[in-house]
Amino acid sequence: QVQLVESGGGLVQAGGSLRLSCAASGRTFRIAAMGWFRQTPGKEREFVAAIKWSGGSTYYTDSMKGRSTISRDNAKNTVYLQMNSLKPEDTAVYYCAADKDPRRVGVSTQPEEYDYWGQGTQVTVSS
Repeated sequence: QVQLVESGGGLVQAGGSLRLSCAASGRTFRIAAMGWFRQTPGKEREFVAAIKWSGGSTYYTDSMKGRSTISRDNAKNTVYLQMNSLKPEDTAVYYCAADKDPRRVGVSTQPEEYDYWGQGTQVTVSS
């Protein structure tokens, strides 16, 4: 099993920045990629960004390209999501997830293909 704990959410004004962290513990050797998703009430969970654990290739949803950076610290088993120029529409609960499939080419943007999830952290962007 892999346990994921997010932190770093909060309230920020539009145009501001936040850095989310996700610390992994347990059988972290199983992790092939880690991703960030977000969800608002009544909507499906939406892919934000992901990073391959080996090699560090990164992937972003179009709305976050140029405004966010996903990175990892393998020694700390931690993934970060730096978000800049935040907009009110970025308001959501942000979830960290881990994919254990080593055979996947690239990353998946589908939440059902991730095996482990954190509890989520609220990000609120005020206008």
